[in-house]
Amino acid sequence: MTKGWKLENSYADLPEFFYSKINLNKVRSPKLVVLNNNLAEYLGLDTEELKSDEGVSYLSGNNLPKGSVPIAQAYAGHQFGYFAMLGDGRAMLLGEQVTPAGEKYDIQLKGSGRTPYSRGGDGRAALGPMLREYIISEAMYNLNIPTTRSLAVVTTGEPVIREDILKGSILTRVAGSHIRVGTFAYASYFGTAENLRQLADYTIDRHYKEIAKKETYLNFLKEVIKRQASLIAKWQLIGFIHGVMNTDNMAISGETIDYGPCAFMDNYNPDTVFSSIDTYGRYAYKNQPEIAVWNLSRFAETLLPLIHENKEQAIIVAKEAVSEFYDMYRNYWLSGMRSKLGIFNEEVEDERLIEELLNMMHNNNEDYTNTFIKLTFNKSESMTMYESAEFKNWYNTWQKRLLRQNQSKEESFQLMRSSNPAVIPRNHRVEEALSAADDKGDYSVMERLINVLSKPFAHTSDQAEYAELPSPSLCKYKTFCGT
Repeated sequence: MTKGWKLENSYADLPEFFYSKINLNKVRSPKLVVLNNNLAEYLGLDTEELKSDEGVSYLSGNNLPKGSVPIAQAYAGHQFGYFAMLGDGRAMLLGEQVTPAGEKYDIQLKGSGRTPYSRGGDGRAALGPMLREYIISEAMYNLNIPTTRSLAVVTTGEPVIREDILKGSILTRVAGSHIRVGTFAYASYFGTAENLRQLADYTIDRHYKEIAKKETYLNFLKEVIKRQASLIAKWQLIGFIHGVMNTDNMAISGETIDYGPCAFMDNYNPDTVFSSIDTYGRYAYKNQPEIAVWNLSRFAETLLPLIHENKEQAIIVAKEAVSEFYDMYRNYWLSGMRSKLGIFNEEVEDERLIEELLNMMHNNNEDYTNTFIKLTFNKSESMTMYESAEFKNWYNTWQKRLLRQNQSKEESFQLMRSSNPAVIPRNHRVEEALSAADDKGDYSVMERLINVLSKPFAHTSDQAEYAELPSPSLCKYKTFCGT
């Protein structure tokens, strides 16, 4: 049986410089623990088959679905600013599934075993981090943020040795593609000019067919910058902190990829860092736009030979393109912030209104998500800053601002309701779900969490408890890469 599988292998049609064909690393006793039925159906896959022994053998890398050519992709990347040769050290690309609608998505097994790029590692993954990626990536999808998604998680029946002995697991990840800024860095550093052109042409054909043929590669750069400006603005608007924005973790498609030490902000603080390895705050919340520019600059450098035969001229136009990020990002962010405050039209003073609110939230340790919910539903009296003269002045200014537009109060309310989620994957709720699943084999806590997160803008009564803040003892939250 291979019901619904319709795999192509266009990436494997590129020269083998870009990847390595790999053999299966079979596991002892795979067991399906989570299946994303909605995503499976969207991909055209048969959910009953995926639950069967044969289906689980595909999701665990013990067997291959029809049409699969398993490969590990080569790439490089700047990790905390330092260049390194990398590659899929624990992942296997099965191929590209063509959906009933004709769309194409990578199907990748993460934690599938050693590859030529494993650099001494075992190529395996532990259950907790794979479940974490499943929860967060699906939450991001439902928050309308471009993201890779998770089809399934299987346990392998084999231990993974880290500081402790952990349960082995494999995540099936679905992505527009796994082409990264680091993929272009790899082609630029280690390949030929023709390799670079091959990769660029392939990526344009896969993700940017609409770009103008004149100045193709410069337009390609500009479109990647535009998508990243939109993506990072959406992260900031939702209080999401990626945690490890290395260039190998920036997808050319504009999707959020690699949910290692990511987390969501509770109390608003621009300096928030969760990752245990980000000791200097390089990837803090406030730095994410700046780091995006740094990464895009590295991407632009790889394209210089394609942009113009004169290197100096190529540098000039590439710099101009990258410099446009800030205005694009700011416009996306301001537009999103206006929506969060029920504002439809644009005024010059809007930015000051927004910044004043954020400063008050920071100074009063107000929760980022819940502050906007309280403003939406007129429950600001429960805020710490409610009694302050500063907030009362701000609130009056905001109310007057709402009157300077054609839309009614009801329309503003509906805009705020659709722009401010009732729930996010609160860090303590995610840990609660992971602990129940990993320690006790109880997946019901995770299932309930995913169900609540599936409609974040519904604002239903069953979501209320998931909007509650963690106890003070849980506020010093740290995340780990999970490797």
